[in-house]
Amino acid sequence: MRILFPCLAAVVAALAPVSASAASATITVRGADGQPLVGAVVMIEMARPPAGPIKFPWPYVMAQQNIAFVPHVLIVPVGATVSFPNRDKVRHHVYSFSGAKKFDMKLYGRDETRAVTFDKEGVVTLGCNIHDAMSAFIIVVDTPFAAQTDTSGRVTIANVPVGAATIRVWYPSARAPENMLTQPAAVTATGLDATYTIRPR
Repeated sequence: MRILFPCLAAVVAALAPVSASAASATITVRGADGQPLVGAVVMIEMARPPAGPIKFPWPYVMAQQNIAFVPHVLIVPVGATVSFPNRDKVRHHVYSFSGAKKFDMKLYGRDETRAVTFDKEGVVTLGCNIHDAMSAFIIVVDTPFAAQTDTSGRVTIANVPVGAATIRVWYPSARAPENMLTQPAAVTATGLDATYTIRPR
């Protein structure tokens, strides 16, 4: 499965709220064969979440381009409005039946755009009613500490508050409810360095 992801972990760290007692968290995600998983979504949810709005540095855009959704996976905060521009010569009919957000955007053509606001945390699976091979995912999160793993299967997020946390790792083929691995963790003054294994369905 093709996964496109923004290599912006450093920028995420810069935009995350800075705590008086914070550290970096490095998460590595591997498959059952030990190989790194690229594009896994890592979320760090704190027992005491920081106040303030959640913002990510990448655009909240899910384009249709070359008969595919671009990017394949998009992370957005709860309340974000995502644009769906059609950059193809053909029309698309974008929809989702997911519990986190159901919508149905009727046929629209090249250089036209639709928009949807995602007001509930969860995984939203996208499809096109005209092109069955098109699929993508929007991961709606309620934490500023979220990013995708790089080609080494690793992501580092800075300025994570020290304290109890829950680590969630999402991957489209993970053998877990909603393809999400959930584990307790603790961020100490020296940081967090953890590796998680995703087993396929």
